[in-house]
Amino acid sequence: MDHKTVLPKNENSEQELLFITGIGTEVGKTVCSAIVTKYFNAEYWKLVQSGDLDFSDSIKVKELTGKNTVCHPETYRLKLAASPHQSAREEGITIDLNNFTLPETSNNLIVEGAGGLMVPLNDEHFIIDLIQKLNIPTVLVVKNYLGCINHTLLSIMALEQRKIKLKYIILNGNFPVDTEKIILKNIQPETAIIKIPHLEEITIENIETAAKQLEIL
Repeated sequence: MDHKTVLPKNENSEQELLFITGIGTEVGKTVCSAIVTKYFNAEYWKLVQSGDLDFSDSIKVKELTGKNTVCHPETYRLKLAASPHQSAREEGITIDLNNFTLPETSNNLIVEGAGGLMVPLNDEHFIIDLIQKLNIPTVLVVKNYLGCINHTLLSIMALEQRKIKLKYIILNGNFPVDTEKIILKNIQPETAIIKIPHLEEITIENIETAAKQLEIL
């Protein structure tokens, strides 16, 4: 499918609200969130933090993007590093979708979820339900590994079934030509492509360089 180059966000006055999710865990959502936050000069909001409270994703993004980045407090901060519904149950908490409200800001805002689309928040609701409730476009982070094509296409299918707009797909790192070809063949023309190169070291300097060199196709 044909994809056209999008002008850098700096040249567009429209507010950018984006929900960053991934095709699974450990695909680089937080690093990609930091790069995209830097690129769009955006604020950042991590919805649920499960575990690593002393070095949360909000702390990481703040360190990687600079002290001027506004990071909004998480709606839920849970001690156990596990699925949010399990972490919450350990503390006698039930995560309620009605407690999630977009921060009031006129700036661009990057929202980061937890894991992939079907990560449970409670016994009935998943991350995809929260995306639908917040009603903002989605960014899907993809990393190359055996099975990534299957996970990517299933994620795209789930978003399409819910009529959730997939605004960007991020190819995080290096991809075999055949893998990239199949993935891009199965996204809609209105979905733009962001390619982020593999970073040998995750530093504030490398995040800034990646943001400056970021291409949206």
